[in-house]
Amino acid sequence: MTIAHRHFLYLITESGQAVQMSIHRPSSFVVQNLERVLPDWNLPILWVVIVLQQARYELVEITPESEQEKERLREKFLRFGFEVAFSLRDRGFLSNLIDPRTGYPLLSRPGEILHDDTAVVKALLGLPVIRNRCCVLEHPVWGKAVYPSTLLTSAPPPVIEPILKQVGAQQGWNELNTLIK
Repeated sequence: MTIAHRHFLYLITESGQAVQMSIHRPSSFVVQNLERVLPDWNLPILWVVIVLQQARYELVEITPESEQEKERLREKFLRFGFEVAFSLRDRGFLSNLIDPRTGYPLLSRPGEILHDDTAVVKALLGLPVIRNRCCVLEHPVWGKAVYPSTLLTSAPPPVIEPILKQVGAQQGWNELNTLIK
């Protein structure tokens, strides 16, 4: 993938945790397995939105605190992701978000295979993955304190990006810097 197919948005939450969003062309796995992941989808996925949330602490070990943190970040993504997906759908674009916990789409029936957010982030951003009881990403700044999630859409970046900013602001995520390469 060329750098021209990447769009980045950097936000910060009211509690000081960073949120990094990027828009990419789908990985070859997603393209090749679209009907097995999203059987109701009738157009190709043109873009994948990766949402990385900085966790309060590393998510490598399974502890009550790390599980509570994962659930907190999942809920934040779901509130954000549903609003983004419905805003895109209101504009006539196919959109779906993947449940980070299960790997199943939340706005359509599940397919025969799961979507793996960690594998998509590795493929599209090149972040290292640590294989534990579950796979954990290693972010270049946040280390293992990162929670990945994804949205899939037929909408192009000029439509997606303002919606990400608007919904992020509604969630209390303030824009740090927008970088479009």
